[in-house]
Amino acid sequence: MSDTHDDFPHSEELAADIAEAEADAEAGLDDGLGPIDALIAERDQWKDRALRAVAEAENTRKRAETQSNDARAYAIQRFARDLLGVADNLERALAAAPRDADAGEAGLVTGLELTQKSLLQAFEANNLKRVAPEPGEAFDPHLHQAMMEQPSDSVQGGQVIQTLQAGYALFGRTVRPAMVVVAAKGSGAAAGNAAYVAAGATGGNFDGKA
Repeated sequence: MSDTHDDFPHSEELAADIAEAEADAEAGLDDGLGPIDALIAERDQWKDRALRAVAEAENTRKRAETQSNDARAYAIQRFARDLLGVADNLERALAAAPRDADAGEAGLVTGLELTQKSLLQAFEANNLKRVAPEPGEAFDPHLHQAMMEQPSDSVQGGQVIQTLQAGYALFGRTVRPAMVVVAAKGSGAAAGNAAYVAAGATGGNFDGKA
C-alpha cells in the first residue's frame, strides 16, 4: 500500500490553492468596501462644506443689513438734525399759544398741532423716534442728558423729574439726547437711588453745572 502522499499527489497544491482563493476573497471584500468608505467620507466632507457655506451666507447677510442701516442712518443724520430745529420751534410755538384763544387764534393753534403731528409721523416713518421721558422714568445715560439735579418728594433719586427738551434717536442711535432734570440722590424712596448711582457709573451724560 502506498503512503498518503502517493495517494493524493496534489494535496499540497490543492491546499495552497484554497488558501490563495480565501486570500483573494478577503482582498476582494476589502476592495468592495473601500469605494463605499470613500463615498461616505466624501459625502461628509461636502456636507461640512455646505454647512459652512450656509453659515457664511447668513453672516454676510447680517453684515450687509447692518452696513445698509448704517449707511442710511449716516445719509439722513445731518438732514434729521436740521429738521429737529423745526420740530423744536413748533413745540415752542404750541407751548406759548394761548389756551383761551378766540376762533381765529384757535384755528392757528390747531394748524400748528396738525403740522407737528405730521412732522412727527414723518420722523417715525424714517425711524427717527422722539425721546421725551415722563416724570418717574429712570435716567438713561445713552438717551438722556441731565442738565441739573434737584431734590424731589415724589420722584426717586436717579429718575427724571422733567424733560426740558426732547431728544431723538435714529435707528436706535442717539441723534440728540433729551435734556432732563434728574432727582438728586436721596429724593423720594431710597430704593430708587441705586438707579442713579448705576447711571453715573456708566459714564452717562450729566452736567450738574448746566
